[in-house]
Parts: sequence; C-alpha cells; structure tokens
Amino acid sequence: MRSVRTRTAVLATAAVTLAGTAGIVAVPAQAGDHGVPPGHRGRLLDSDPLTNAAALPSAAANRKITYTSEGVGGKRITVTGTVAIPEGEAPRGGWPVISWAHGTTGTADVCAPSADTPTGPAHDYLAYTERYLDKWVAKGYAVVQTDYEGLGTPGGHPYMNGVSHANTVADIVRAARKLDRRLGRDWYAVGHSQGGQAALFTAAQRQTPQDVRLKGSLALAPGSAISQTPGYVRAGLPGAQGALPFLFVMLTGAQAADPSLVPEDLVTEQAAPLVEATRTNACTAQLREMSADLPPEDVFRPDADLAPLETYLRSQEPLGLHLKVPTFVLQGMADTQVTPGATDSVVADLCKRYGGVTYGKFDGADHRALIDVSFEESLRYVEALRGGQTPPSDC
Repeated sequence: MRSVRTRTAVLATAAVTLAGTAGIVAVPAQAGDHGVPPGHRGRLLDSDPLTNAAALPSAAANRKITYTSEGVGGKRITVTGTVAIPEGEAPRGGWPVISWAHGTTGTADVCAPSADTPTGPAHDYLAYTERYLDKWVAKGYAVVQTDYEGLGTPGGHPYMNGVSHANTVADIVRAARKLDRRLGRDWYAVGHSQGGQAALFTAAQRQTPQDVRLKGSLALAPGSAISQTPGYVRAGLPGAQGALPFLFVMLTGAQAADPSLVPEDLVTEQAAPLVEATRTNACTAQLREMSADLPPEDVFRPDADLAPLETYLRSQEPLGLHLKVPTFVLQGMADTQVTPGATDSVVADLCKRYGGVTYGKFDGADHRALIDVSFEESLRYVEALRGGQTPPSDC
C-alpha cells in the first residue's frame, strides 16, 4: 500500500483557443426513430465548437459531440460529451486518450459537464475537474468526457449505474477517434467519485479485438457503500444531513434505471419538492441548500419500504468485479464522503480476483482536494503503462 504526501499544485490560466482543428471532420446529425440513431455503439453523430467553461484552456481545439452508446437494459441511446485536442503534432500511433468519468453533479440536464458555465449550477465541482483535465491536455493527452446517459439528452440519468456509465466512457473514445483521426487507439479510463465507480466498471468490461485498447484505469475515491445511504438517512445518524443531496440524486437515478422505484412512493410531502427539483433544475450544490432545513428523519414516510431501492443500489456497488486491466485506486485520507475505510474494502475485494491493483493514499486530502493533489502520481502511473512497465501491486 502506497502512502502519498499531499502536494500543492500551481495552476496556470490560459486563454481558450479554437486553433488546431486540422484533422477534425465535420459530421452531420443523423437520427433514427425517437431521436436515437441506428447503428453500432460509438457512432459520431454531431460535433460543434465548445467555448463555455468546459473548454480546456491548454487544448488546441475543444468540441462538444453527440454519439451513440448503450444504456440501461441494453437500449441504444444518444449521449453528449466533450473532446479536447492537445497542441502540437500527434506522436506516432496518435494522441493517447484520457476518458474522464465525472463525479456527482446531479440528474437534471443542467448538471451535464458539457453545459458548464462560470455561473452554472454545477460549476462549484466542475471547476476542480476542469483544472485537472487541463493538466492532462498540457501533457499531450487528448481528453474526452462523457456526460453519461440522460444528462443533457432524452431520458433520465441512471446515477451510479455501473454498466451504463462504463459504456458511455468507452464509446466516447470510439466517437472521438471518428472526430479526429490523430487520436490513438490506446486509452485510459480515469474518474472521480461517481466516476471512480464508473472507472472500475470500465476496467471490468470485456475488451473487443480490433477496437480501441483500454490500457489502464484510475479510480479516484470510487463511490461505494451507496446501498447504506437510505437506511443511514432514515435513522438520522451522524452525517445524515450532509448525505441528503446525494440521497435525492440516488432516488431519481434509481428510477431512471428501474421505473418501478418511484421516489414519491417513499418520501414525505416535505421531501417531495426536492425530488422534483432534482429531476428538473437542481444540482448537488442547490440540493445542499434546499435540504439544509429538512431533518433526515423526515425524508422517508414511516411506512416506506426501502428494500427494493436498497437491492438496486447494492447491485451497483463496485464489488465482485473482475478487472481486466491494471488499475490504480486513489484515496484522500481526510475524505468524509468516500471514506478511506470504504475504499479499503473495495480494494481488498478487487484484489481477490485480480492482482494488478495499485493503491495510493494521500495524506490530508479530502474528497475534492484529491483531484488536484493526485495528478502527478496519476501521470506517472499512466506514463509507466505507456512505457510497457508493470505497475507495482498492492494486493
């Protein structure tokens, strides 16, 4: 097990540029029935210049794209996301690709990272990730970021649905290579919190021959123990108040995956407006404010049966996965949202079936600080994989 000292990152601010678009192809939108196009996963449907806060300053070009993937239940879906192309000439074999899986923003369309603005409802979190991703671009990596199923596109967002998230993380790499032929086949799944769980599910996906090549996965504070949240809140245990924004996102996300899990069947009249706000216009920052005066014990109806919800959430835990690529799990030791103990359990479970897990612990880093302070270690890990090295195992 590796202990990593917290580092202070120096962040530079640069002007956004749309130069460097050579190699980017124009793609007309093509939609099939109900707006979902026919054809294979990872098909590029549309591309537009990106100029909002989601545009990475160090990139030669930033684009918002629409592409196809596979959602809950195996249905074909349309997904949005972003692509950032580095400056300079691509190395032999093309730009290596980082496919970023974002952490919790919410389930409303306005919470999609590709729609971020400096005053946007999810910018308090996305500002961290945008700075982090810009570092990858500055180091010569193409960066793609999915919005996930149902964020900014038709249908609900199945929050923490591991298979759906993994599909969208992989398929945006395929679509981005159709956008710009300079992107290479080799890619790395990197994610934080909700996205850390997605990165683990991505590492467990079956690799397809003659396709893009997933070379490794990095999971920062991967979400886990989510099935315990409803009962924790109902009991009003210490910290339950702070868990309320995530609970409402879990409720609406679970219904998006399984329509029989209706939040209004479970919550009180006091909590019902927060459910609706979660669906329509509130991200986690707004939900934190809206739930500040709602006692946790007053969220669920006394007769609410939480068992079906907890069963669904349990099925999305990153436990029992059979990883197929080297994986780096990173954890902040001052994190109270995804606790070190929870991640210790995840790592121990993953190691039962796959020995190529590296575990880095970052002293003094909380949930969001981990994003910045872990960059240098993450870069070294990816560079080692690119150089053909086998990372040390902590199993």
